[in-house]
Amino acid sequence: MAGRIRREDVEAVRERVRIEEVVGAHVALRPAGVGSLKGLCPFHDERSPSFHVRPQVGRYHCFGCGEGGDVIAFVQAVDGLGFADAVEYLASRVGIQVRYEDGGPTRPGEEPGRRRRLLDAHRVAEEFYREQLVSPQAAAARAFLSERGFDRSAADTFGVGFAPQGWDGLLRHLRGRGFTEAELTASGLVSQGQRGIYDRFRGRLVWPIREVTGETVGFGARRLFDEDNGPKYLNTPETPLYRKSHVLYGIDLAKREIAKAKQVVVVEGYTDVMAMHLSGVPTAVATCGTAFGSDHSRIVRRLVGDAGGAGGVQLAGGSSVGGEIVFTFDGDAAGQKAALRAFGEDQAFSAQTFVAVEPSGMDPCELRQARGPDAVRALVSSRQPLFAFVIRSTLAAHDLTTAEGRVGALRAAAPVVAGIRDSALRPEYERLLAGWLGMDDVAGVRRAVADAARRGPRPGARPGPERDARRPVAGDAAPAPVPVARMTAPDRRDPVAQVERTALEVVLQHPTLVPADFDALAPDACTAPAYRAVHEAVRAAGGVAAAHEHVARGGEAAWVGAVLEEAAEPVRALLTEMSVAPLPEDRPDSLPGYVRGVVMRLVDIGYTRQIADVRGRLQRLDAAVDAGEQRALLGELIELEARRRTLRETA
Repeated sequence: MAGRIRREDVEAVRERVRIEEVVGAHVALRPAGVGSLKGLCPFHDERSPSFHVRPQVGRYHCFGCGEGGDVIAFVQAVDGLGFADAVEYLASRVGIQVRYEDGGPTRPGEEPGRRRRLLDAHRVAEEFYREQLVSPQAAAARAFLSERGFDRSAADTFGVGFAPQGWDGLLRHLRGRGFTEAELTASGLVSQGQRGIYDRFRGRLVWPIREVTGETVGFGARRLFDEDNGPKYLNTPETPLYRKSHVLYGIDLAKREIAKAKQVVVVEGYTDVMAMHLSGVPTAVATCGTAFGSDHSRIVRRLVGDAGGAGGVQLAGGSSVGGEIVFTFDGDAAGQKAALRAFGEDQAFSAQTFVAVEPSGMDPCELRQARGPDAVRALVSSRQPLFAFVIRSTLAAHDLTTAEGRVGALRAAAPVVAGIRDSALRPEYERLLAGWLGMDDVAGVRRAVADAARRGPRPGARPGPERDARRPVAGDAAPAPVPVARMTAPDRRDPVAQVERTALEVVLQHPTLVPADFDALAPDACTAPAYRAVHEAVRAAGGVAAAHEHVARGGEAAWVGAVLEEAAEPVRALLTEMSVAPLPEDRPDSLPGYVRGVVMRLVDIGYTRQIADVRGRLQRLDAAVDAGEQRALLGELIELEARRRTLRETA
């Protein structure tokens, strides 16, 4: 997407969107003290809630897994959206028209409000199709679902509907709802003929195809009647909303489980997704009339996450560090070809990539019908690493009982092994390849792999430089994020560090209650490096004096945003955590006294540290030589002790 969203529009979204409402759509939140809410984290499994939201500062943080940020970051994480898409989605919730810095009023190439109108047309169309599914003329559609083991409840869950056989049933319905011919043509819901426009889908079972946000952007339709001369499956054409390489069927239903389980199961059809979900595999998705490609990889990568160097490690218990992508393919030649295409995309993932193949050739829908849900779950559990599947499929084309066959198999399989990005994993597959070939000469296999690496790219590879999940390539549309070292907080058992942390927490969360004494603290008032970095960001943002202005203009959220703006990248996650952390005092009437007490303890510690420093300097002086300096230090000491005494008497 060209251009960047204007900063003032991003800030308007942060200010006007209520984070508790957005998070509350995914997490059941309950009160957890003054201005704080908590619930079970949507990003990892837990029994006791450690996920906290503080609406007045517009931030969330999970004290279990470390996820945190503002409302935009939450939508990015939970829906797998890029920054601009997350901002636009939230802006549409509160009626903000997003503008771009290149001067356009909306996304470059789009008219203002056009996307919303097309989305509304699809919403109305989906409602129409779902209503038609219960009509008498939809008997064939209901029979199709029933024969495959899907009842009315399943149809409702997946939004399945029926497009009536007439030429203009949907067209008349949409015109009656105020949509223009230009809008209907742009939506892809109608087709253009010599006599005008007519319904694109007629006499078909229809599945809504949705973005991760849950908004319908297109449809997939299955032929039901013999007189229908069209293709077996017909999808929405490419439109401003729908690009088949950018959508995954079922992603709206699977996204939460994908983020939690760190697993994606890729199947080949709409009914396969339904069968998987109804069989207890809620992480299943499908491509829509196209092969799994690089754009799909980016969607999946955002949801599964990037585990860095830990990705792709399979544990003895069967699970994988960094998550897993499981492709289901038929065991025939077409399935093997699809696996090779998936192998070409594997470098986009830090997760372990697997293949699950049903030996008899049944797809998940057929498997559920024939053997029940347990068999579907067993298919996923029996997955094998994609590398092993591709290598063994390559070897199967050769006669390994002859020397010529083994040499030919080695030459064919060596480029596959050479294409494995993980330098630690590649030698293991060299040894496995030697064993599968029945060769004792592992060194010879290693030389063949090295020769293949020098000759050119691996089978199925995309052209261009080798991709590293932690090093974005110039021109990449959505490079993997570069991890930033996070500054860790000190041990909570350190009493001084705990005072520093609590004082900074109240400064971030309740700055208008903080006494002015805080701004008089020395730059080194915090001894823990992490807390000193937070203190420096607070000072750079203007201290509590400036906080009053920020709060008056945009609430505590504006104040925390100003501090984050000044913070170094490694300390931002900690700063977000501290702005959300629950405080020990949860009684509104007692909060002002608590805030003052916490800050004054830090001021007291500062005085004590200064007094100790002055006394140490006095002890090192020679009274006969440095009498003048001694008098000055004694005066400073008396003043510091008087300040501390007054502080303690008034605290």
